[in-house]
Amino acid sequence: MTDDLQPARPPQLSHVAPDGSARMVDVGDKPVTARSASAEGFVRISPDLERAIRDNTVMKGSVLEVARLAGIVAAKRTDELIPLCHTLPLDAVEVAATLGEGHVRVTATVRTQSRTGVEMEALTAVTIACLTVIDMGKAIDKTMVIEMVRVTEKLGGRSGPFTLNRDATT
Repeated sequence: MTDDLQPARPPQLSHVAPDGSARMVDVGDKPVTARSASAEGFVRISPDLERAIRDNTVMKGSVLEVARLAGIVAAKRTDELIPLCHTLPLDAVEVAATLGEGHVRVTATVRTQSRTGVEMEALTAVTIACLTVIDMGKAIDKTMVIEMVRVTEKLGGRSGPFTLNRDATT
């Protein structure tokens, strides 16, 4: 049998050791560079909850502010939640929770000077902020749904910049 008839070897996955076990990627030889990532997510809510958030009458307090703070805390603890994430020195974490018609939109931007990116930190911030909206509003709306959690922008690193093409994803 000639080499060109051999089946192609699957590419080596970065988080899989030669023995097949999961491993943390060694980023020690990568240069420290400026990196950032932004993400967004939405919580679909009922008209009753939308009104309560707008009027700030949710019994647990300010839904948007507590969700924003929860997102910031979550970004800082991503390495404790996702097994193969690196512990990163975060330079900035910005989270916003805004009320729209029938939804709460959560956005997060995370920045670092490091050897690896902060996409997971941005996604974790958004996801935990969305879960916080659900926790705070569940007495009013038990039908909430988290939707469209995704990276919207990434800067820095070997793979280069990425910006979500919203026209292609809506």
